[in-house]
Amino acid sequence: VQLQASGGGLVQAGGSLRISCAASGRTFSSSAVAWFRQAPGKEREFVAVISWNGGNTYYADSVKGRFTISRDNAKNTVWLQMNSLKPEDTAVYYCAARSSKLLETTHTQYDYWGQGTEVTVSS
Repeated sequence: VQLQASGGGLVQAGGSLRISCAASGRTFSSSAVAWFRQAPGKEREFVAVISWNGGNTYYADSVKGRFTISRDNAKNTVWLQMNSLKPEDTAVYYCAARSSKLLETTHTQYDYWGQGTEVTVSS
């Protein structure tokens, strides 16, 4: 599976942004996909994950109620809709996939990674 994240940019606090993860590869539709983020000087942290068929999702407490992860396997794409953005959401966002249908929140459990897209939230 190859992943490419896009859609990042600069947005004011309180605003919204949708980032995308385009995938190629036959196993994408059977893979759980997650978003992680990494702010400067900080460790990579889990944001959200979606099951292979979109039926199950799980979010970090810090984004619950503000972010929504979704996918369309026919388009080989996963999105992260981010609303009510805060300056602390500023980070490089990475999408990742794992060769399993199980949901995981630990980045070491993921086999495939995109290159990241930068999100900056100004106060």
